[in-house]
Amino acid sequence: MQTRLPLSANISLLFHEIPFLDRFKAAAQAGFAVVECQFPYAHTPAILRAALDEAGVRLLSLNTPPGDAEGDFGLACDPARRAAFQAGVHRALAYAAALDVPMVHVLAGHGGAGSQAEAEASYLANMAWAADNAARTGRIILTEPLNTRDRPGYFLQASDQAAMLLRVLARPNLKLLFDVYHIQIMEGDVARRLEQHFGLIGHVQIAAVPSRAEPDEGEVAVVDVCALLQQLGYAGHLGCEYKPRAGTLQGLAWRNLIRLDAA
Repeated sequence: MQTRLPLSANISLLFHEIPFLDRFKAAAQAGFAVVECQFPYAHTPAILRAALDEAGVRLLSLNTPPGDAEGDFGLACDPARRAAFQAGVHRALAYAAALDVPMVHVLAGHGGAGSQAEAEASYLANMAWAADNAARTGRIILTEPLNTRDRPGYFLQASDQAAMLLRVLARPNLKLLFDVYHIQIMEGDVARRLEQHFGLIGHVQIAAVPSRAEPDEGEVAVVDVCALLQQLGYAGHLGCEYKPRAGTLQGLAWRNLIRLDAA
């Protein structure tokens, strides 16, 4: 069975063998027209714009800065660091505007020294602020649950939790980043959760479980995921956010499992 779904290459993990700025062209040469990355902030928007234009690829998404303190991976749920959170969102949105990036993933982070209720209140207030600011320039804000094996203590841990919070926030440009790898580890039942939360999903990423390698092994069948997304009417890209077992190019044979669009 073959399915048809456009892919985006996460160049924070793929093409790790070469310098970051060379990965845009490498992705294009490997057949990707769209890329995404986690943290582009080591380079100016002008340098990144030149790399994108030279390669002829589009940048689909980026993350907000993780924070400046040791162990930081986002600030949205830390009530003591609201100013730093807002500065990070402003920086991410400035990069998104300069690079024509439609989606910004706002990292939830850890709750700091406060209670779970305080962390949730901070998350709700900060995500509402981020979504409202992003809406002024037509950007989508993504929020992503992460598994506690890789990110112990992370505030947002499950798609059910994220969906509940998104419904409370009720912002049309605030969407769920559904990473199959994280959801399978934390909750399982990926197909049912894709169906249940589909109306909230803004982007989907995939990797093998539990290895986080190419999605041609492990607990989740990429062909079935793609087929279900098509059946549900998913109009976005499937983000390839995995850690290649060896060289990136050698590992791309998994794409033969599906038929790629040129989009």
